[in-house]
Amino acid sequence: MQMQTLAHIGERLERGETTARALTEEALARIDDPDGEGAAAFVRVFREPALAAADASDTLRAQGVVPSPMAGIPFSIKDLCDVAGLTTNAGSVVMRNSAPAKQDAPVVARLRAAGAVIMGTTNMTEFAVGGLGLNPHYGNCRNPYDRETGRVPGGSSSGAAVSVTDGMAAASLGTDTAGSVRIPAAMCGLAGFKPTVGRVPTEGIFPLSTTLDSVGPLAPSLACCALVDAVFAGEDPNPRPQVPLAGLRFGVPDTMVTDDLDPEVAAAFEKSLGLLSKAGVRIEDANVPGLDELATVGRVRFPSQVEGYAIHRERLEHSFDAMDPRIAERLMGGTQMSGADYYDVLRFREDLIERSARVTRNYDAIVMPTIPVIAPPIAQFEGSDEALRDPFIIVIRNASIANLLERCALSIPCHTKGEAPVGFMLMGEGMRDHRLAAIGLSVEQLLNPNIL
Repeated sequence: MQMQTLAHIGERLERGETTARALTEEALARIDDPDGEGAAAFVRVFREPALAAADASDTLRAQGVVPSPMAGIPFSIKDLCDVAGLTTNAGSVVMRNSAPAKQDAPVVARLRAAGAVIMGTTNMTEFAVGGLGLNPHYGNCRNPYDRETGRVPGGSSSGAAVSVTDGMAAASLGTDTAGSVRIPAAMCGLAGFKPTVGRVPTEGIFPLSTTLDSVGPLAPSLACCALVDAVFAGEDPNPRPQVPLAGLRFGVPDTMVTDDLDPEVAAAFEKSLGLLSKAGVRIEDANVPGLDELATVGRVRFPSQVEGYAIHRERLEHSFDAMDPRIAERLMGGTQMSGADYYDVLRFREDLIERSARVTRNYDAIVMPTIPVIAPPIAQFEGSDEALRDPFIIVIRNASIANLLERCALSIPCHTKGEAPVGFMLMGEGMRDHRLAAIGLSVEQLLNPNIL
C-alpha cells in the first residue's frame, strides 16, 4: 500500500476528491482488517468520536473554515498521552485502575484544535522503556517489511509507526527519550522528528525521564513531520522553506556510530553520503568529543535509569509480577545508582554538551545511521530468560546521542524501495530545530523512497 503525504491528502480534500469522513472510514477499515495489524497497533480505537470529528471537519470545510493543513486527516497518538475521561495506560496493564485524565495533554488539545481526526491510542513498549517495540500485554505489531518473518517494528513508539505504514493514520504522535520516535521510523521506513527538549510541551504525557523526554511525529516524509511538529509546538503550520544543499558541511562522527553496521545499513548510508556529496554537500569526518565515553549508554551514563525507577518505584514494589519482565528488570536498574552517582551523571552530561558543541557548531548537521541494524525477527527475543532480557543496546546507541546532548534530530528513510528500511539521521544544535528541518527537507528530496 502506498502511503500518502499530508500535503497530498490535503490537496485531495481541497479539490473535493475525498472527505474527512471517507478518510476516517478507510482508516477504520484498515484497523478492523482481520488480516492486518490493527489489533496489535492500537490499544484503543476512538471509532465514534473519530467519525463525529470527521463529519464536523467536513461541515466546517464546506463553509470555508479550514483551521490548519491537518484538518480532517486521520492521526494516531501514543498510548501514554492523556485523553480527557480516559485512563492513561502507557502500554501497561498495571495502570488500569488509575484515575482517568481530567483533560487532554496539550499536544493532543493542539491536534484537536488543528482539526486532526484522532483515531485512537497506539501500542508501545511498556512505560516507553525499550527500542524494539515488544509488548506482551497488548501484542507485538509486525514491521511492514518482511511480514512473513515477523520483524520488530522498533520502539518504544511501535504502534505509532505501524499505524502510519498500514494506512490506519496519516501521521502519528510519538515520544523520544532515547530514540523512541526515530528508531521505529527508521525500522519501518518512515520519517521521524525529535525536537529539542522544552520546545514542545510534555505535560500530560506519562514520563520516563523528565530530563530527556520529548514529543515528536512519525510520518511518510519529513515535510509531514515538519507540519505536525509545528502544530505540537504551537507554531504556524504552513510549509517551511528548504535550505539549498550546495555548500553545506556535514560531519560524520569518527567514533562508534559506524561500528558494527549491518551490511544493508552500511550500503544505504554510503549511498546516501555519495548522493549528498554529488549535490554539493561537504562530507567530513568529525571528532566529536565524548562519544567514546558513551560506551556505557543504557547503564551508568543515562539519567533515565534513576528517573524511571523514581517514577515507578511504588509500582515495582506492588505490581512487579504484572509488568513485562524486560521492563521491570530495566527499571530496577535505577536502584544501583546512588544520589552521588546520579549527580555525576548529570554533571557528565552537562560537560559532554559543552565539549561536543565546540565541534558540532562548526557543521550544518552531524549525520549517522539512525540505527546500526535492520529490524531483527521478533522470535529472536522470545522463549528464554536470556531472550526476555532483551539486551539490544545497539538499537538505541546512535539515536540516544541527540537526547544526551540535548539536541534536535531527525531520521529520513534512505533505503531503496523494496529493501530493508534504513534511516539516515541528522542532528542539529539545541533549539535550532527550524534550521535542521529546513536542511532535512532538502536532504529527503535525494533520499526518501516514499516521495521519490
